[in-house]
Amino acid sequence: MTGMKEGAGEDPFAEDTASTGTTDRPDNIETASSTDSHAETAETVDSQRTARQQSIQIPYKFRRGGVQDGRDRVPLFLQKDTKSAERDALRELEERFDDDVSLTDLREALMKVGLQHLDEAEIHLEEWGYGMTFE
Repeated sequence: MTGMKEGAGEDPFAEDTASTGTTDRPDNIETASSTDSHAETAETVDSQRTARQQSIQIPYKFRRGGVQDGRDRVPLFLQKDTKSAERDALRELEERFDDDVSLTDLREALMKVGLQHLDEAEIHLEEWGYGMTFE
């Protein structure tokens, strides 16, 4: 036997060669709509998977080899009262986390918060003389 019998054992993946051309039958529209729906569902699942993978990303503290990884070295010179406030902030945050906090991490966190609050930084700069004119 060289061929397959028609009926239940028919090749489900074979193309239907009996129909040539297109018809405006409702089942064609339904099939196209169903195919589009499946494509949209697959895209939604892929985007949800990507979002989930991004939210599961390991925090910087745990994926780095040391506190300097991925950072540029910049000099930081602090006035005595700022250095004292930094030391107090470090102690307080270590108590809150019940864990050691890297001074490098604290400094960058403080820098990021400061960058989000430029109006408050402007007030400190004005206290130091910025914006003053002597005309």
